[in-house]
Amino acid sequence: MRSIRSRASRFKPNTAREHNPLSKKTVSRVVSLIASSTEMVCLLGCGERLVGRSHECDHPEWVRRLPHVTRPKFALDGGSYAIDQRVRTLVEQGVSVYAVDADALAALRPDVILTQTQCEVCAVSEGDVLAATRTLLPDARVVSLHPGALEDIWRDLMKVAAALGVPDRGAQEVVRLRRRMQAIEERARAFTSRPRVACIEWIEPLMAAGHWTPELIRMGGGEDALEGRLDRAPHLDLETLAAADPDVIIVAPCGLSIARTREDMPVFAARPGWRDLRAVREGRVFIGEGNAYFNRPGPRVAETLEIVAEVLHPDGFRFGHQGSGWVRHFE
Repeated sequence: MRSIRSRASRFKPNTAREHNPLSKKTVSRVVSLIASSTEMVCLLGCGERLVGRSHECDHPEWVRRLPHVTRPKFALDGGSYAIDQRVRTLVEQGVSVYAVDADALAALRPDVILTQTQCEVCAVSEGDVLAATRTLLPDARVVSLHPGALEDIWRDLMKVAAALGVPDRGAQEVVRLRRRMQAIEERARAFTSRPRVACIEWIEPLMAAGHWTPELIRMGGGEDALEGRLDRAPHLDLETLAAADPDVIIVAPCGLSIARTREDMPVFAARPGWRDLRAVREGRVFIGEGNAYFNRPGPRVAETLEIVAEVLHPDGFRFGHQGSGWVRHFE
């Protein structure tokens, strides 16, 4: 199977000149304030129009060279509990979790600003952007995405394509990604076993993955043991997890890498009753790459499905994501 690097190369412009999008004269100027929309812009062949990004935009690799105009207002060090407490404190105070540098944003003179309305604690929100642009950039168009279910991701991709003036390219990419994922779903139907899966989106406090994740579990040949809602990530306790007693546990905290999640796993594993869980006893606990895949509602949702299929049915799917998209957790 193709490697992650070969897949990522499809997001890059196709000519030598376009490989350096910062040097190409732009026909419009786009600032993307969420990582998933940055990937959408590049998928649509419009990477050369990007002039700014959020602090979290990191794919394709070259976008890191763009100036970023956002930053978190909380420290990112420490465990998941410490991070959660810092975020909760800001929210309870009615303070935005992220800061937008209005002057830096205005200096980029964007025609289009891409943001989101889904979650004020996951990324810069529409309200943050409107407050920053109301005076300095009154003519800039703010395009807000709201990915809930899988279908919303396709809708958002079409919305970005329309804003960039490439609706046909958007429709083509949606068809291509859907077919790619449907092919996996059809192959998964051939398996007689459908393991019951619990996907964890945060460790402390414990939260189950919602939104598009239950759909990916089903398409990848499993059943969502926690019956996650498509509109949010519900809070969870270990008693509920124990009652569900899933065959497989995938831990993919929002915004965290595999390496970062590994640091928090001892907290999870120290909970009373952890070792009694079926998935733990049978060695079917996995750590997923939350930041790049599971929690990023962009084009790489197709890779996320590949990861889920590999984890659930290793004898039937080998896409080459082990080690980069997922690892097995060992006690």
